[in-house]
Amino acid sequence: MIWCILIIGILLPQSSAHPGFFTSIGQMTDLIHTEKDLVTSLKDYIKAEEDKLEEIKKWAEKLDRLTSTATKDPEGFVGHPVNAFKLMKRLNTEWSELENLVLKDMSDGFISNLTIQRQYFPNDEDQVGAAKALLRLQDTYNLDTDTISKGNLPGVKHKSFLTAEDCFELGKVAYTEADYYHTELWMEQALRQLEEGEISTIDKVSVLDYLSYAVYQQGDLDKALLLTKKLLELDPEHQRANGNLKYFEYIMAKEKDANKSASGDQSDQKATPKKKGIAVDYLPERQKYEMLCRGEGIKMTPRRQKKLFCRYHDGNRNPKFILAPAKQEDEWDKPRIIRFHDIISDAEIEIVKDLAKPRLSRATVHDPETGKLTTAQYRVSKSAWLSGYEDPVVSRINMRIQDLTGLDVSTAEELQVANYGVGGQYEPHFDFARKDEPDAFRELGTGNRIATWLFYMSDVSAGGATVFPEVGASVWPKKGTAVFWYNLFASGEGDYSTRHAACPVLVGNKWVSNKWLHERGQEFRRPCTLSELE
Repeated sequence: MIWCILIIGILLPQSSAHPGFFTSIGQMTDLIHTEKDLVTSLKDYIKAEEDKLEEIKKWAEKLDRLTSTATKDPEGFVGHPVNAFKLMKRLNTEWSELENLVLKDMSDGFISNLTIQRQYFPNDEDQVGAAKALLRLQDTYNLDTDTISKGNLPGVKHKSFLTAEDCFELGKVAYTEADYYHTELWMEQALRQLEEGEISTIDKVSVLDYLSYAVYQQGDLDKALLLTKKLLELDPEHQRANGNLKYFEYIMAKEKDANKSASGDQSDQKATPKKKGIAVDYLPERQKYEMLCRGEGIKMTPRRQKKLFCRYHDGNRNPKFILAPAKQEDEWDKPRIIRFHDIISDAEIEIVKDLAKPRLSRATVHDPETGKLTTAQYRVSKSAWLSGYEDPVVSRINMRIQDLTGLDVSTAEELQVANYGVGGQYEPHFDFARKDEPDAFRELGTGNRIATWLFYMSDVSAGGATVFPEVGASVWPKKGTAVFWYNLFASGEGDYSTRHAACPVLVGNKWVSNKWLHERGQEFRRPCTLSELE
């Protein structure tokens, strides 16, 4: 029982937990301008303080000259009636003015501005969300802590470094999530930078405290003991470390005795360490998904590649596209994924973004049980919905989708605009409702999602691909293009090969907009077939 008290009461370094939260690129660019405004205000305050000190300095120099002269011959000095008058005046009036000058608070303007801007500041949830995004990118793109800490990321314009304190904070975020694998990685990075001589507000003792416990939680008792002893060399009186040392030695002695008493093969058995690197929310397909995000594991064979073509598409002799047909490219064969090039202009993109920005909020997904929209941890982005009647550009875009796909957009959902900042993602999912989700779109009354149209409204410096883990396909963002695929076979059955994901944005900013087209209204535009999988 005493050892249970040790592990519960002493072993765990204390840290408070915060739920994850996401901040979009749009919000973060606003914060950049807010911070710039505060820096300007701070510089104004510094200038005001310098001017005040300069004035006080002039007072001091003047009074120093007067008192130096007066103290040489005090009686002779005050014997002069003018000097006597001025002495009375200085002490009665001028020193009061000087007192008021010294007490004058020059910070009012800066503090007032800071108070106003503080309402827009990120909170603990935002900071934790940003940290989780870094950890997510680390896993998806196989980045080591040193690479991230030194800012050696592909496509970066503004290189930035992580301090030992930054690494320590990342480790603490992982710790609060009981993610001891990442806790170990980032605490080791913090320790490495401290041992290289980096000056920091944190010390090795704090780092080793978290690191030893994280290592212990992963089953490496020998390393945990070694780190605890290293901690005690720096701080012999550390209460928790002393308790942990006794506990670790007790456990090791107990295991040693058990091994001695065991016979045969059992004598060689040891406690199996917990597997490292497996996230709490691990998906069976995560490995395939992350490989595709890195551009690995793509399953397109040369024979199939030869059957993919580029063409001009006139929307089945649509008058709008006869003289200026759309440029079409086959991205994949099964499921058939088509990319349309130069299909939305920069001017249209900016209008759509401007309409969406004021109403961006945490993106939602359809709850299969209730059929209602709700937020989900596996979708990390900001989104807004735009109706065709709001602006002629949105209406024109909707009609363009109808003309090129041949599908009726009157029963489609509104145009959804999404912004994925750094770390923003949408894990593998289906756009259509499966048979076990009969109520997914009941409120809409337009049937299932028959097809998806996805506009790419920005280029992405690194990451941000749309991947299809079931078939090994990766589609990379390219500004001004759009991709289209059917979610349902012509029979109305779901095409499970369309399961897809939006990979985390590693560097940059990803803007997309999508249109989900529904079954109702397509009866004569895409007639049913008798075969279930056609």
